[in-house]
Amino acid sequence: MGGFLEGQIALVTGGAQGIGWAIALALADHGAQVHVCDISEAQLAKAQAEAAVSPWAAQLHFVVCDVADKEAVEAWVQEVYAGNGRIDILVNNAVYVRWELAQDLSLDDVEKMMQVGYLGMVHAIQAVLPLMQQAGRGHLVNMGSSAGRLYITPTMAGYCAMKAAVDGYVQILQMELAKSPIHVMLVRPAAVAGTNFFREQVSSTRMPRLGDIIPYITPPYVAKAVIRGLRRRKAIVNVPGYLGVLFALFSLAPRFVRWLMGLGGNARLDYGEASWQYHPRE
Repeated sequence: MGGFLEGQIALVTGGAQGIGWAIALALADHGAQVHVCDISEAQLAKAQAEAAVSPWAAQLHFVVCDVADKEAVEAWVQEVYAGNGRIDILVNNAVYVRWELAQDLSLDDVEKMMQVGYLGMVHAIQAVLPLMQQAGRGHLVNMGSSAGRLYITPTMAGYCAMKAAVDGYVQILQMELAKSPIHVMLVRPAAVAGTNFFREQVSSTRMPRLGDIIPYITPPYVAKAVIRGLRRRKAIVNVPGYLGVLFALFSLAPRFVRWLMGLGGNARLDYGEASWQYHPRE
């Protein structure tokens, strides 16, 4: 079954789990050959097992790669390019997360968050962009976060700083490439349930109580928003769409938004327990 990405070559960093894995499946579902890299051999093995019994078994390819290692990223990109003669889509999704009070957050963790979430993106873009410019086409998809625009929850200083760096870099890159055929997209999801982010790294109780009232989103929801963004060549994709209003409100009245988010205390739902499955398009 073909799709609008038929014959295209896609790369997804941090793609063996959560949002990255859902995006990889969505890209394959729409026809792309998808090359997934991840630092976790366990998650890669799990993704490979799922891929083997999926409709896209022949379209999903896996490799261990640490995006914080510039040379490793360049080698991966060159290997994919040499084997296919093209790279059409890069999805920068890899991230390292630690949520602690600023005074308790170790320098090693601060540096690693930036090395993986920010510099890992830069490494991949610098490796892929010349190939896309030479071909006269390409999509650079970069996973930001609502945390890069909303500073409302303690213990997020390091993570917010990293995502704010991603946000700023991508928006300037969009300006630089505005007259080129290269499409640059920034994706800003809200909290995404059903991921290892909440299962292993961050307790759901650190989220605001308001999050229990608003319907949560899962990785396939984000993946489908990414696909729509690719189709429409959108510059910024806020997931859900109402985030744009919240960003604007926060810029005008940050104290009010912080007060609003503080109502009711912390969340009580366990966002890590949410289950999800990517369903093929009709």
